Amino acid sequence: MLDLIVTLCTESTGFVHGISLRSALASESRLCFNTNLRLLTATRGWHNPNGTLLNSISAVFLIISYSSASVVICLDGHMNYSKTSPTSYVGIAIAGIPLLILGVALLLQVMIALSAMRAVKIFTWSSSPFDLTAALVHHTQLTPTTFRCMCCVSNLDTYGGPAKPSETQPSAWHAHPSIRKVVIFLWVIVAACAGWAAFVMSILDGSLTLQTWSFLQNFEGHLVAYELPNGSPEVVWILLFVNIAAFQELLTLGLHCSELIVNVIRDERQWRCAARRQGLRVATNPLKPIFTHPLCLILFIAKPFLHWMFGLSFNIVRGAIQESLELEGFLIHMFTAQIWNLCIALFIFACFFTFVALRRPSGPQPAAYGHPQTLANLVDEWSPVMWWGHKEDGIPYCHAGTSDHPLPDVKMDCVYAGSGAGSPVPLS
Repeated sequence: MLDLIVTLCTESTGFVHGISLRSALASESRLCFNTNLRLLTATRGWHNPNGTLLNSISAVFLIISYSSASVVICLDGHMNYSKTSPTSYVGIAIAGIPLLILGVALLLQVMIALSAMRAVKIFTWSSSPFDLTAALVHHTQLTPTTFRCMCCVSNLDTYGGPAKPSETQPSAWHAHPSIRKVVIFLWVIVAACAGWAAFVMSILDGSLTLQTWSFLQNFEGHLVAYELPNGSPEVVWILLFVNIAAFQELLTLGLHCSELIVNVIRDERQWRCAARRQGLRVATNPLKPIFTHPLCLILFIAKPFLHWMFGLSFNIVRGAIQESLELEGFLIHMFTAQIWNLCIALFIFACFFTFVALRRPSGPQPAAYGHPQTLANLVDEWSPVMWWGHKEDGIPYCHAGTSDHPLPDVKMDCVYAGSGAGSPVPLS
C-alpha cells in the first residue's frame, strides 16, 4: 500500500517535471521526441532546474523514496538482560525515521518540479504530441519540411524525397535510439537479480526445493542473514539505507526508464487513430491518455507491485535493549525463494517490454512515435478531429495528409511527395 502511495506521489511530480523539461528542451531547439528520459535528459547549465545536477538529485530522491517505503515496517526485537529472568521477543514495528525521510524526499522532489516549472515557459500542459507539435509550429519553433508526407521518423537521417507507401513501419527499437538502451538496461536488471539470488544460494548449504518455495516470506525456508555493524543510531540507520538503496536503485531506475517505452508507444498508437474510422481527437484531457492507455496502466500497476516483491525478498529485524531502549543494530534476512520470484517477475516484465519495443506497426501510415518534426511533416491540416489518408492525385506525385473528414486509403503503387510537389525529385 505504501509503495502505491509513493508511486502516486512520484508520478504526479514526474508529470510536472517532464512537461517542464520538454518545454525547456524545445526552447533550446533540442527537443527530439515528445517523451524523454526525464531524469537522464538535461538542459544546458548545471544550475538549471532541469539541468544535470538537479536531475541527478531528483534521481537520488526517487531511489530514497522507494527505499524508505521498503524499511518502514520491520520486525522489532527486544532483549531484557535481567540476571534473574532474561527474556526476548519480536514484534512488528513502524519506524519513524524512514517515514520522515520519505516525506522529506517527496517534498524535495515537489520543490524541484515546481522550480523547473517556474523557470521555463510551458508551451502546453498536454501530454499529447499533437498539442505539442501544434504549439511548436505556432511559436515558430518548428517548420514543416516539404516532400516528406510519406516519410516516417526513421527516414530523418536519409534523403527525404518522394516515397511509396510501405506495408509495415519500423519498430520503436529502430526509430528511437534511447529505446534500445532502456531494453538492454531491463535485461541487465534481470541478470543482476538472478546473480543476487545465485549469490545467496551459494552461501547456504542445501538446494532450494519446491517444499520450501513460497510467494510470501517463510523463515523456515531458504534464507541468509547478516548483521549491520553496531554504532550510534544515526550511523546504523545510514548503513541500513545504503544497503537497501544499493539493491533497489537498479529496480527504481529501470522502472523509471520503462516510462519511455510506454509513452512512445502511446504517442504512436494515438497517431495511428487518424487512419481509423473514428479518427484522431487532438484535444483531450492532459491526464486522460495516462490513465486510459493499457500500457500506462500496466506500468502504473507494475511499479508498486515489483517494489512490493522486492520488499518481500528481505526482512529487517531491529534490535533494542529493553532497559535502555537503545538501538542495538539491524539484522537483515534475505529470502532466496522471494528473490527468485522477483527475478521471474522482472523476466516477464522485460520480455513484455522487449516485445512491445520490437513490434512493427502495420499499414502505410508513416510512424512518428511522438516525433514533433515528423508529425509537422505529416499533418498538413489541423482540426479537432483528424483523418489521415490519400488527399490528391498528381503528376508525377500524389499527396497524402490530414483532413477534418474521412479520407480514402493511400494508393500503394503511387509515389507521394506532398501538396505542391510539381517538380520531379529523384528517389533515394
